[in-house]
Amino acid sequence: MLIACLTGGSARIVDGVVEVHGGFATAFLRRGLPLIGSGAAMTLGHVVLGQTAEFLESTREHERVHVEQYERWGPLFLPAYGLASIYLWLKGRDPYRENPFEKEAYGRAP
Repeated sequence: MLIACLTGGSARIVDGVVEVHGGFATAFLRRGLPLIGSGAAMTLGHVVLGQTAEFLESTREHERVHVEQYERWGPLFLPAYGLASIYLWLKGRDPYRENPFEKEAYGRAP
């Protein structure tokens, strides 16, 4: 969050979740992650990174499902998400769309 703000980004709290956009957050999301690629927004616990304020608004419901998942899984959320993606990739399946965490989020907030 601090890095994004120091690089021209902004942060604010919306419904108890820190939303960060611009600066480093935008660069990070545009660059993408292995297996998953780039994205409009990404949840890291109670922090949601977004490329822009508009992306944060349009993905808010979906990302809040990931915040709830984090609250259920605690520190195991990110490793579990990553392992699910790796497993799917190794099986020749879509590591993002078929990830159970994404399936839940898209099922509740398309």
